[in-house]
Amino acid sequence: MQLLAVGLNHNTAPLSLREKVAFPADQIGEAVRAARAWFGRNADNRSADEAAILSTCNRTELYAASHIDGGVNAVIDSTGHFLADYHKLPYAELRPYLYTLPQDNAVRHAFRVASGLDSMVLGEAQILGQMKDAVRQAEAAGGLGTYLHQLFQRTFAVAKEVRSTTEIGAHSVSMAAAAVRLSQRIFDTISEQNVLFIGAGEMIELCATHFAAQNPKTLTIANRTMERGATLAHRFNGQAIRLADLPQQLPNYDIVVSCTASSLPIIGLGMVERAIKARRHKPIFMVDLAVPRDIESEVARMSDVFLYTVDDLGAAVQTGIENRQAAVAQAEAIIENRVQSFMHWIDTRAVVPVIQDLHESSEAIRLMELERARRLLAKGENVDAVLEALSKGLTAKFLHGPQQALHSAQGDERARLAALLPQLFRTKR
Repeated sequence: MQLLAVGLNHNTAPLSLREKVAFPADQIGEAVRAARAWFGRNADNRSADEAAILSTCNRTELYAASHIDGGVNAVIDSTGHFLADYHKLPYAELRPYLYTLPQDNAVRHAFRVASGLDSMVLGEAQILGQMKDAVRQAEAAGGLGTYLHQLFQRTFAVAKEVRSTTEIGAHSVSMAAAAVRLSQRIFDTISEQNVLFIGAGEMIELCATHFAAQNPKTLTIANRTMERGATLAHRFNGQAIRLADLPQQLPNYDIVVSCTASSLPIIGLGMVERAIKARRHKPIFMVDLAVPRDIESEVARMSDVFLYTVDDLGAAVQTGIENRQAAVAQAEAIIENRVQSFMHWIDTRAVVPVIQDLHESSEAIRLMELERARRLLAKGENVDAVLEALSKGLTAKFLHGPQQALHSAQGDERARLAALLPQLFRTKR
């Protein structure tokens, strides 16, 4: 069994590529099933292949446990080709940006991601929830087996330990807080601005919380589902509008923050050009936290628009890192210890089939000798003699294999067996 993680993130790939390989939330289950089928084409045991997909604004990763022939390199190659094939991208375009992490490196990576050590915002907690969602979706799609189930259960335990015993999350600046800071560079005070949030998910909720604390002039939620948007808007004493009304409503807002699950941009260049004209070129501050992007990239070239993507906010969230270096070192030490523990568990799993075979062969021997003893008792043989024969028969059959192996071996092999057998049978020399 080969365990691995293959993917790309904000450190290895630009946003323009990350949005091409992002998996929409409603397609994760289908993609997990497709990945298992893809591995199964080249594997000895198709039913045993496992897969889970984590797709966020900062990363797309596929975790797999596969029986593909050819070792870890074959699994890595197959996984990379799956990502390219699923998203209809040339593999040569995708491969330079992929990280390929086999065995203990995959385990270490999963632990670091869940603990917030691999995030754009060091120590941020949102990724843990996203990872748990990904695991639930993989499990619902039949993607989890013995290996990935154990990996993710330990991953969540490690993340909890890191967050409860270190200060990895202390002093962190969230993406939402960074958006507020950047908007304050454009406008002297947010209290005089009209703020529009597009979407009603967790990230928008976080952003709305931070902006609401600045007491904006108005706060509006635009969402495809009016009821959900109205529920969120009510929390912040705001109002809700339909996403379909956005073209007419956009000129009314000074600050726009968007994060939806749309696979295509919902704000195009033409819409923003008309909004700026209606505003008589009063500037608009826009933040696009979605991957794929909600706002066409060409909008950034407009002189009266200040557009920031999720990557642009990266530099703004790096403050305070020096204050967390001790916590990072503590977290890494915890993770390393837990990686070794998990790999020991992996090693023990490798001998499970051998142990099962031993149990099966031992049971067959036991049943054979027991049946012989019953036949002798049925004939009226002496009970003590039957028990004596039973014990000798069991002993002889259990020792037959090891004795034969020892007699057949030569040289160093015989010496190794001679040293090993006393340990196996706990005999005294």
